[in-house]
Amino acid sequence: MDTISKAWDWTKNDQDFWYEPSEISYYLLNRWKRNGFTRLLDLGCGVGRHSYLFAENGFSVDAFDFSESAIGEVKRNVEEKKYAIRALQGDMNDLPYADCSFDCLLAYHVISHTDTNGIKKIIGEINRALKNGGEFYVTLCSKNSWSYQKAGYPKHDENTIIKTEEGPEKGIPHFYSSEDTVKDLFKGNTMVTIQHIQDVVLNGGGLKDSWHYFILGKKE
Repeated sequence: MDTISKAWDWTKNDQDFWYEPSEISYYLLNRWKRNGFTRLLDLGCGVGRHSYLFAENGFSVDAFDFSESAIGEVKRNVEEKKYAIRALQGDMNDLPYADCSFDCLLAYHVISHTDTNGIKKIIGEINRALKNGGEFYVTLCSKNSWSYQKAGYPKHDENTIIKTEEGPEKGIPHFYSSEDTVKDLFKGNTMVTIQHIQDVVLNGGGLKDSWHYFILGKKE
């Protein structure tokens, strides 16, 4: 079965938080500075919220995303503000970087946008692009989520659904993991922390829960 690849439609985004760095990015910034890391791959950078944060704090950043419009916006900001950021558009299944290029890699709510075949390729690419001793922080959708168990989205394979509602994620695959799947996918890496976190959304009096795995790992 072929791997599905599809970019976010940023013209339909109406959520401001995608323009603000996530809370965990500040922890990672300080951790990775203490580790002496200097070169970051912001994988699935979107409109650059994490790329800018790390570049403003002395990192050399490569910003990578499948969306041409998102990368276009990043390039305009890089030109205007003279950030140490190289922005490229492409598919995360085939990263255009040499082996062992990066000290650290951040992929926040990104690598789940694929299917079962794709997630294995992407994690292989992450390990290829990282230096030995480098660290990565990634998130994966959890099978505990309402969207996997109850939403009724069409399934592409046993772990993957396709979002169908209008919005930036329409038509985009989402791969969902269990605890055993997470351990199997990263069995060649050292796990520093694995968190399984529930977000609760109240919508018209109903509850829609969203679960994710937040994974800090190291390439040995």
